[in-house]
Amino acid sequence: MAIVKSKLLKQLSKNYPNFFKKDLEKFTNIILNEVKRALKRGDRVELRGFGVFSTNIQKARISRNPKTGEKVNTPEKKTIHFKMSKDLFKKINDET
Repeated sequence: MAIVKSKLLKQLSKNYPNFFKKDLEKFTNIILNEVKRALKRGDRVELRGFGVFSTNIQKARISRNPKTGEKVNTPEKKTIHFKMSKDLFKKINDET
């Protein structure tokens, strides 16, 4: 099951009842927007204990439409790469 922003905000408001929901929403929006901006600039985003987000450039290439077999030019584009931290890996795999 994937977590969506609304469920994340509900969990945060449950764990931190002293904060207003609108403040928690602003806080998460600020964090997510800063991550987006950094990745758009080509910077690396490191969240200690969680992982590292970085961008890779996928070169332009000639690909093929699988339905028609027609050749299609695919332009150069950025992709996001995520590498989880060792701490997160250990928690997911129940290692101590």
